[in-house]
Amino acid sequence: MIKSIIGLSLIVGSMFFVSCKSNEKAVDDRDTPTKGMINISVDESFKPAIVEQIRVHEASFPQTKINVSYTSEADCFRDLQSDSTRMIIVAKGLTEKEAEFYKSVLSYKPQYGVLAYDAVAVIVNKDAIDSIFSFKDIQDILSGKQIITAIMDGKSATSTVRYLKDSVLKKGEFGKNVVAANNSQEVIDIVAKRKDVIGFVGMSWIGDSYDPKQVAYLQKIRLSRIECTACLEKNVFAKPSQATITRGEYPLARPLYYILKENSAGLGTGFMNFMSLERGQLIFRRSFLAPAKMAFQKRSGSIKSE
Repeated sequence: MIKSIIGLSLIVGSMFFVSCKSNEKAVDDRDTPTKGMINISVDESFKPAIVEQIRVHEASFPQTKINVSYTSEADCFRDLQSDSTRMIIVAKGLTEKEAEFYKSVLSYKPQYGVLAYDAVAVIVNKDAIDSIFSFKDIQDILSGKQIITAIMDGKSATSTVRYLKDSVLKKGEFGKNVVAANNSQEVIDIVAKRKDVIGFVGMSWIGDSYDPKQVAYLQKIRLSRIECTACLEKNVFAKPSQATITRGEYPLARPLYYILKENSAGLGTGFMNFMSLERGQLIFRRSFLAPAKMAFQKRSGSIKSE
């Protein structure tokens, strides 16, 4: 009888030990703002800026791993509906109807907000005849009224395609002269070789004057000046830059949003906070986007010598 009791106690004790270890492992596997692994999807037109954000974040928090898929905006939203994707970074937030849809699926509404402001850059070959366009010129090119081949940054619904349709054509249709490359890199390569085309890409692909690769691009292409539609002064034409986006002079500016599926503080929240606070905002600024959360301004100063 005593042996039976001892044996039963050992079995119960070992089951309790295994159960505790299992629960401990389950807790350890749960990601936190500074530890764990998540999957995110990012609109391909923002790739250069987000590559740098992830590089610095993972160097700062070595126990984190952010697996990223760079794809079209439409695919990002499809990924958001899957359990495996925690966050997407795109050029639009959620409508109230979309937020309610995700609430019905998840039992909570995803968080979303603006991190920075980007622009759709209009690029031409360095030997092209014209690199200055009115806003109506851009509308006429995209609608096919002006017969010049326009190259988009993807064959599916990218944020650039959606933005130009919604904000320039006012939901109109592209003309037959509008064609799609595979990605932003291919748009730049085509424009660098041909004088008879015009390209549309995210500014972070060609706006970094400290990136040797982007500096090399700018030896082969030119950034077009586009008519300012918000300026009181007439005949103001602006290139895309932090300054012209911030001042509202460049008319093809757009926001960069995060959309996050977390109802507790996990790695997605940690990465979102990183991009929203000083270091992340400085990375956006260094990528030549306009930070949305922090204003970085030059202040004059002097030191008095005694």
